[in-house]
Amino acid sequence: MKEKRIGIIMNGVTGRMGTNQHLVRSILAIRKEGGVRLADGTRLMPDPILVGRNAGKVEALARAHGIERWTTNLERALKDPKDEVFFDAASTQLRPTLLKRAIAAGKHVYCEKPVATNVAEALSLYRAAKKAGIKHGVVQDKLWLPGLLKLKMLRDSGFFGKILSVRGEFGYWVFEGDWQPAQRPSWNYRTADGGGIILDMLCHWRYVIDNLFGEVRALSCLGATHIPHRWDENDRRYKATADDAAYATFELEGGAVAHFNSSWAVRVRRDDLLTLQVDGTHGSAVAGLRRCYTQSRVNTPKPVWNPDIAQPIDFYAGWQEVPDNLAYDNAFKVQWELYLKHVAGEGEFRWNLLEGAKGVQLAELGLKSWKQRKWLDVPAIKA
Repeated sequence: MKEKRIGIIMNGVTGRMGTNQHLVRSILAIRKEGGVRLADGTRLMPDPILVGRNAGKVEALARAHGIERWTTNLERALKDPKDEVFFDAASTQLRPTLLKRAIAAGKHVYCEKPVATNVAEALSLYRAAKKAGIKHGVVQDKLWLPGLLKLKMLRDSGFFGKILSVRGEFGYWVFEGDWQPAQRPSWNYRTADGGGIILDMLCHWRYVIDNLFGEVRALSCLGATHIPHRWDENDRRYKATADDAAYATFELEGGAVAHFNSSWAVRVRRDDLLTLQVDGTHGSAVAGLRRCYTQSRVNTPKPVWNPDIAQPIDFYAGWQEVPDNLAYDNAFKVQWELYLKHVAGEGEFRWNLLEGAKGVQLAELGLKSWKQRKWLDVPAIKA
């Protein structure tokens, strides 16, 4: 069987997400499986070189996973013609500059989101990539989560009838860092460092809503900084200047309404860290990251409001779980495989820098809506 190498410059993968999802569960998992299979039977084998500013961290990561190539010299890595792809999972604020350097070097680019901190920068990246004729992509991993794939199947089958509303609940309690270490880095809570849950999560909700329920046409967003002070990685108290919660309502094409609560200051009493409830004329569904439950029109109970007696209906009992009839792979890995096939000339890849710019646009409008305390239209992006 023929094997074809593809060199990938992986920048910023010493962080939790970069290491676990992109390096270990995606690129190294693909290598372990013998590469990505192309239509002609060729196996496309990723050959990563790890790049980072901290030599000790990068070398340790490379040694831990048997990766031969690593460097702190990004400029030298970009000049190597044997490496075709540049991937970035580092700081949002640095991403536009890094991507433009990679594009100027003729590399295909793939990156985490947000692609930038404002829509003007995000669009400039798309235009630079288009002008250079390189292939580009943005991580939109939630589209390949089992729970969301089940929602897509229900939608495509007509299960919902007309979709009326979508309710999203996302988040968990992120410890302040004083008496228990925080689960997220301190920069997440500093506006000057590109932090804030609106910038982070509205980019996700844009592609989830657009792809599953209808394009966003307008929004109203209220942000909050519920926890005013936190403690950083060196146990130093600092002021949280970025939003740690967002309460956003979206009007969708076709008339449906979506509301998403996103918070790093909420204690979880639901099925998962992310749950989506979709209500339609013919049925409803509630999905988490992996599981999905449905209730059809004919199985819907008929409650009667009476606060004077204990509730006689077990509302959980009337839902049925959608079975795992398919084998679901890691969501990040699935998108990596599609992107690598695209770079090899096989298949389209529509989750590109323009889609990334749409996510930044929604976050930017969310912040503006919060500041102005009003509804805002979401115009079509002029690429």
